Parts: sequence; structure tokens; C-alpha cells
Amino acid sequence: MVALSSNLLYLAFYLYLLATLLFGGAIRDKRKQYENPSQWAKVAITVTIVAFASHLGYFITRWVASGQAPVSNMFEFITAFSMMMVLAFIILYFIYKQAVLGLFTLPITLLIIAYGSMFPTDIAPLIPALQSDWLAIHVTTTALGSAILASSFIAGIIYLLRSVDQTQRSKGTFWLEVVMYTIVSTLSFVIITSIFKGFEYEAVYKWVNKNDQEVEMTYNLPSIVGPNQGELLTKGKMEAPIEVPAIIAAGRLNTVIWSVITGLFLYGSLRLILRKRISAALQPLTKNVKLDLVDEIGYRSVTIGFPIFTLGALVFAMIWAQIAWTRFWGWDPKEVWALITWLFYAAYLHLRLSRGWHGEKSAWLGVIGFGIIIFNLIFVNLIIAGLHSYA
Repeated sequence: MVALSSNLLYLAFYLYLLATLLFGGAIRDKRKQYENPSQWAKVAITVTIVAFASHLGYFITRWVASGQAPVSNMFEFITAFSMMMVLAFIILYFIYKQAVLGLFTLPITLLIIAYGSMFPTDIAPLIPALQSDWLAIHVTTTALGSAILASSFIAGIIYLLRSVDQTQRSKGTFWLEVVMYTIVSTLSFVIITSIFKGFEYEAVYKWVNKNDQEVEMTYNLPSIVGPNQGELLTKGKMEAPIEVPAIIAAGRLNTVIWSVITGLFLYGSLRLILRKRISAALQPLTKNVKLDLVDEIGYRSVTIGFPIFTLGALVFAMIWAQIAWTRFWGWDPKEVWALITWLFYAAYLHLRLSRGWHGEKSAWLGVIGFGIIIFNLIFVNLIIAGLHSYA
């Protein structure tokens, strides 16, 4: 069953890749796609639905194999999150018939799946704090709400690529490139981690955690930063020149630093090859986009995703916390950033409705909101030690 689950995820990955290419063909059709989708678009959405069915099959078979909802670690949550991003896209596509949504959503989905696959994929027994039906209720609802909110990021990027003037430098072009660099650095994380996995690189440290206990930590990339009072046990491996406090997950921070460094190298290489900003190179893909329609998609995504995220990340989380820890709120880093995410999207809706923040301002809010979600998923979840660090 585990092998079947893995094969279904691989199949979904390759079908998403095929669908991306087909949506690329669809946007070359200059007809009004929302009125009469091209054959390219029809085939592309069909392949996407088949890929989603395969992705869902992975989710179900892994649940059966493990006997628990497959959302209890980084690999499982990220693959579930990416699946729900595709579900949100499919629904939006049938409402708006915009092939360009698929052309941008599916590559991001592929990157997210690849990112998740860099974490341990083995099925492990749940720790006592997670042995509850509220795991499936809280985490899947949070993932669904976050995925729908992520659609506002996709719409925002499309809007900004279409509207920002790339012929001259500006704040808009600078921040768009920051977004492009972030995407490239995520890709570089997948590449560099895969390379060192291929070489079976491991470096073991003995260190003292925040509870003053001596434990071991394994690095899968050469150590740039080391753990608190760390002692390298593996001979012949690079010893970290910098030590970080026990509250910081040094091994994961080390991975983030490698991603930033290799991301700069890969981004610079792409700029040299393209001889222009990456966002400028992508701009032609959006030339047939109707800005008002994309703006509406971004807004609709937030109005649908916000109440679902509220239920999953706040209401259901508080109920489970009260049951598991006898308190509904404890200022854990993950809880704080879930609240920050909620407040941000509440502000988005307020600014949109009362201040008339449409168009480019709204698009930037969609991009920033997704940045907060990803910061919570990666930095807060992986690097800052807290009650959710097991994920």
C-alpha cells in the first residue's frame, strides 16, 4: 500500500508537468478563453483533473497504510497542501476559464511537492499529542484554507507581471524580482539537497538542547551553523564556524542558509542567460490577461479561503489545544503566526471593502499574504523551537 501511495504521487507529479505544458499551448490562443476554451485548454484541464485524482489516491492510500491522517509531518502536510492548491485551481478554472491560472499554479504546485519530498517520507507513529481525531479536522481544514488563500497569490503574481512596467527600474520591478528569487531559492534547495542525498552526506553532532539534555543531530548538508554547544562526531566532515542558541533548530537553519546561497547563484545564472529580469522574461505569458478578471479572482480567493482558514487554524486549533494541553491559547510561535496570518487577511478584506484597494495594491497584498503563510510553514515550523516543532 505504501508503494502504491508513492507511485500515485509520482504519477500526479508527472501529469501536473504535462498539464503545465498543455496550458502553455492554451495561452497562445488569442480567442476569449473564458467564452470558448481552446482544445489545448480542454485537454490541459482534463489532464489536471486526472493528476488530481492520482494525488487524492496517494492521500487516501497513505491514510489507509498508516491508519492516520497523512498530515502529521512536513512531507505529508506539504503534499496535502499542494493537492488542495490544485483543487482550488480546478474550481476557479471552471468558474473563470483562464488557462493562465494553470500555467502559473501548476509549476508552483510542482515546486511545493518537490520541496516536500526533501523531508523524510517514512510513515512514523504519532506522538501522544497528535493521537486525536482533531489532527485530521484541524490540519486538513487549515491546509485547505491556506491553499485557497494561495490562489490570491497566483492571481496577484499574474496581475503584477501584466501591469508592472518592466522597461524601467522601480519598486514594483524590485519586489517582483524578490518574489522570483524566493521561488528560485526554493528550487535551489531541492537541487542542492538532492545532490547531497545522492552522495549520502551525513554529519552527526552531539549538542545540548533547550532542556539541557545532550542529544544528537544529523546534518545532510555541510554545516555552516552548528547547534548549541555542539561537538562534531563524524570525522572528515566540515565543522560549523558559527554556533546558534538552543532555541534555534540549527540543522534546519543550516539548510535555509544553503538555500539562500545557492539561490543567489542560480538566480544570477538565470539573469545572465536571460539577459533581463526574470519577471520581464515571464511578462509575455500574461499579455492576453484581463486585469479586472484576475483582480476579481484574487479577491474571491480570499473571501472563500479566509473563513475556512479561520475555522481550521484558529477555531479547531483552539478546541484541540484545550483538549490536549488544557488551554486554548499559549503563545506558541506557530499559534502566534497563525494569528498574524489571520489578522493580515482580515486587514486585506477591510482595505478592499472600505478603502477601495483594488488592482495593483490588492495584488501586492495577495503576494504578501502568501509570503506570511510560507514563512509560517518553513521558518516558524522548522527553525523556531516550539510545541509544533515535531512537524
